[in-house]
Amino acid sequence: MIIFFDDRPFRIVRTNQLTAAETSDFDLIVDLRLEKLQKSMLTGHVLFLNANSTTAIQAIGLLEKEIPKQMLSITMATREKADVEEKVKGLYKVIKAAGGVVVKGDKWLFMFRRKKWDLPKGKLDKGENSKNAAIREIEEETGVKAIVRDKICTTWHTYTMNNSRILKRTKWYLFDCLDDSKMSPQEEEQIEKLEWYTSAEAKSILINSFSSIRYVVDSLKKNQNLKEQ
Repeated sequence: MIIFFDDRPFRIVRTNQLTAAETSDFDLIVDLRLEKLQKSMLTGHVLFLNANSTTAIQAIGLLEKEIPKQMLSITMATREKADVEEKVKGLYKVIKAAGGVVVKGDKWLFMFRRKKWDLPKGKLDKGENSKNAAIREIEEETGVKAIVRDKICTTWHTYTMNNSRILKRTKWYLFDCLDDSKMSPQEEEQIEKLEWYTSAEAKSILINSFSSIRYVVDSLKKNQNLKEQ
């Protein structure tokens, strides 16, 4: 599970999923059996070992008060992943959304909205499933008709609305373009333009995007690389 707090990733992973290569990338590694979690530890890319639901909720409490400018990401490694995730979700009202990456040949569809490059996505309507919601949102926001190929990943991010703590779950899918003859940005959603880019070309535009969108694109690339092996 990966949650974005003000575009900073907060990952909950199983301890046995961490590789030696991954752990070498952290700026700070803290064993929560040996040290008490403190705000001063939230710096750079930090890994907390032996986390549990209590320490995960403590970390979230610190982030909701103020996200340290020097913090880049938090990874909490635990043997109780399912329990930790459920306790974290219980802190929020969960809203469900879906979106996708549409592919035409070797190019992917991106949108420029509110001064950032983004992907089409939106909330599920009542009784709607994630795949159908993603298809609808893509057509509404871009005018492109598409068909689902594969699931890419799921992201979560937090925000506050009407004094309620919201956790938005977005399921992401890979789509094949069926028809882009009526492609047009949805102005009421503040979408300024739509562009097709190759994976290589997307690297430069995604500098001006969100960590969650870069995570989706990276997840798609990894999935494609695995299938090619």
